[in-house]
Amino acid sequence: MSTSAMPRRGVLTLVALLLVALNLRPALTSVAPVLGSIGEALALSSSWQGILTTLPVLFLGIAAPLAPRMVRRIGPERSVFAALLVLAVALLVRPYIGTAGLFLGTAVAGGCIGVVGVLLPGIVKRDFPRRVSIMTGLYTVALNLGASAAAGTTEPLRQALGGLWQDAAQSPWQGALAFWLLPAVIAALFWLPQLKGTKPTRVPARRGARLRHDSLAWQVSLFMGLQSSLAYIVFGWLPTILQDRGLAAVTAGLALSVSILLQVTTAILAPWIGSRMRDQRAVLIGVMTLTLTGLLGCLYAPIEIIWLWIVVLGLGQGGTFSMALTLLALRAPDATTAASLSAMAQGIGYTLAAMGPLLVGVLHDWSGGWNVVGFLVSAIALGALAMALGAGRDRQVASTQGTE
Repeated sequence: MSTSAMPRRGVLTLVALLLVALNLRPALTSVAPVLGSIGEALALSSSWQGILTTLPVLFLGIAAPLAPRMVRRIGPERSVFAALLVLAVALLVRPYIGTAGLFLGTAVAGGCIGVVGVLLPGIVKRDFPRRVSIMTGLYTVALNLGASAAAGTTEPLRQALGGLWQDAAQSPWQGALAFWLLPAVIAALFWLPQLKGTKPTRVPARRGARLRHDSLAWQVSLFMGLQSSLAYIVFGWLPTILQDRGLAAVTAGLALSVSILLQVTTAILAPWIGSRMRDQRAVLIGVMTLTLTGLLGCLYAPIEIIWLWIVVLGLGQGGTFSMALTLLALRAPDATTAASLSAMAQGIGYTLAAMGPLLVGVLHDWSGGWNVVGFLVSAIALGALAMALGAGRDRQVASTQGTE
């Protein structure tokens, strides 16, 4: 896509969208590399650590229905801006207000990300109707870069802060987590020009209810949820699993960072290939198979060749997530329906996805190891493959434009 072919406002919107997308994962992926330090400092068991990794994903789903209501009151652009501001505040205070505050702040951060995640696909469909696939790819790349940066630098940042602070009442993981409010503030500043001339969107309150009776909408939603469950298991637990398998903390965090960074490749290629095919089933099956193979390799393969499976995992998950987002646009006949489908898919999907990280913590406490987790991720991946066979068909959901 050439920016020279876009109007100036389109270029500014593109830059602002990418900066916003950078903030849709650091609140989550910054926790996993320092989860051991948090657990030690706050005396959290594996189950409670699982709850901590589950909360933001759960609130991604719980907050998703708020997005259409905010759009009706203040418009999509102002809704994104408000969510960014609340996200920044949550990231600032969550490490410093005790155990309950850590859980509450993490939940609020997840809710803010959920609202923004619902709104952006509709904005893309509206502002870039002829560039949906490439814009989805770029949006996913930015999201992955933010996730990778947080995964790879939070533990080194914690160690660096540990060398600076001498006050025993302070813990370096707190500053390492709070650091990630800065990208949210920067994104909010760049988003400010989008607020000029915006108005609330006058849409019926129940415009998305019709989708609840559409089988294709359910298949898209369940695919979104199941692939997201695997992603958040990786975000929440992969560094801990790799540390238990013998990697140093920094190396384990770097492994997660590299895996996320490699997602950039298939985040662009998968939607580009999929949009040029008659339907998207083959692409969906391919990327989901890579994801499962990489996960099982990380769990069971010799640790000496772990980087091979990190590469496979990253390539798979980049494709699954970007294709899930692409389906929200391809399966909707108009921007209004795309926003409704996005709200449904992310509301139902992320609520379902939240169970994955929680179950990993519970299974680890129950079994005392990680081997049983392979059965969980296999079952989730097989369910996602089943949904892909339906969601990947060349069909569209029923339009919600003016139907209710």
